[in-house]
Amino acid sequence: MTQNLWKILKSSTISIPRLLLLQYKNMKISDRQFVLIVYLLGSENMNFNPKQIGNDLGLTLEEVMGEFAILTSLGLVSLEVKKIGNMRDEVINLDGLYQKLAYLVVNGAEEEKKEVSTDIFTTFEKEFGRTLSPMEYAIIKAWLEGDYTEELVLLALKEAIYNGVSNLSYIDRILYQWYKKGIKTAVDVEKDKKNFRTRKENNKVPFYYDWLNDNGE
Repeated sequence: MTQNLWKILKSSTISIPRLLLLQYKNMKISDRQFVLIVYLLGSENMNFNPKQIGNDLGLTLEEVMGEFAILTSLGLVSLEVKKIGNMRDEVINLDGLYQKLAYLVVNGAEEEKKEVSTDIFTTFEKEFGRTLSPMEYAIIKAWLEGDYTEELVLLALKEAIYNGVSNLSYIDRILYQWYKKGIKTAVDVEKDKKNFRTRKENNKVPFYYDWLNDNGE
């Protein structure tokens, strides 16, 4: 049923912007991402031209690339390389959007499994003080789809910022250390810190918690 419905939606026999307006909050996308999608739905030329999109919507190139990275990570848009003669162009594909809308119409506001909230990306950008790169979006998404919960990833981000580091490589190493120790929640993190503090106090060593060099000694 869903398969047939998304084909009907794609055929434009239903007002997509109105349906999108009713469902976009359930799709976990921001207002700016909603505007970008509506812009794409109304575009006759689907060749990927981020500079033109930015000019039309009043966004910087970095903002356009960042929003596209989020929409891609959510499976709503994708880029396909098409060859016309000797030329190769990146073309925007919205099939994922139609499929998601069809799913929501059939199943109501029920969330799909393993859905990644865009809030976590916003938090990273706020803490880093800059827009994430497409590669950084992909890394964070891989963490959440792998062994780490959103809570744990945000805790690792907090520890990294506390130590004055704002890169994913450092956070990845923290997460790996926690994974080896079996740390999965905020309670586990605080318990491990407390144990570390007790060891250092017993050894009369000034307290400074370094996750990456804590070998449990």
